[in-house]
Amino acid sequence: MSPELLLPLCTFATISTITPGPNNAMMLASGLNYGFTRSLPHLFGICCGFAFMIFATGLGLHAVFDQVPMLQVILKYAGALYLLWLAWKLAHAAPMSAEQAGLSKPMSFFGAAAFQWINPKAWVMAVGALTTYLPPGFSTLDVAMLASVFGLIGIFCVGSWALFGVAMRRVLQDARSVRIFNLVMALLLVGSLYPILLT
Repeated sequence: MSPELLLPLCTFATISTITPGPNNAMMLASGLNYGFTRSLPHLFGICCGFAFMIFATGLGLHAVFDQVPMLQVILKYAGALYLLWLAWKLAHAAPMSAEQAGLSKPMSFFGAAAFQWINPKAWVMAVGALTTYLPPGFSTLDVAMLASVFGLIGIFCVGSWALFGVAMRRVLQDARSVRIFNLVMALLLVGSLYPILLT
């Protein structure tokens, strides 16, 4: 990958990973409900899972979607259904006491990594990055570099949402405020599907 492409790629990766979407909404809620440290497996699962998805797609999975377009449609709607289920769970989640928060589990590394494959926004980002920033006649190293850029930048951009959630814990002290927050996050999750499902 040429040095001239690196800065635009980093800019694209930053903007696309820090803007609202399913991953960031869930990280915000995780930071609020579980704290930053317990949300780290979720964070690293998102970043590693998305980087691997870009790498695998760049090495040939995209050709599978060209051959079987229905597969991409199935993944898109399966992801949408899963997000609606997550939104429903989040909207109906009762505020947790400190003891309950200690017993409850945030999303695991592997759960977050696997979620990327049915995350509609992740697919839009991955295909957009691959088609825009890979040079003609690209090599495996080019794909690996592109995936690494997203993985590294994602740690800071997605992680900032978890930190914002932690900061919100100081503001949302009572059960009613936490319920309202969880409901708003659930609505944002549902709202994040609107522009994606139109494509």
